[in-house]
Amino acid sequence: MDPQSNLCRGCLRTLDEIAGWSGYSNDEKREVLALVRERRTGIPRKA
Repeated sequence: MDPQSNLCRGCLRTLDEIAGWSGYSNDEKREVLALVRERRTGIPRKA
């Protein structure tokens, strides 16, 4: 975990996202993956 961003250095998810992953619905997982893409590229996703 990166102490400044509180994101996993490998997958770019928060601890809450990692812990909750197995209980997330497919829609929730897609939302997290969209956030990860945004974090990786720095480009906000379209609404």
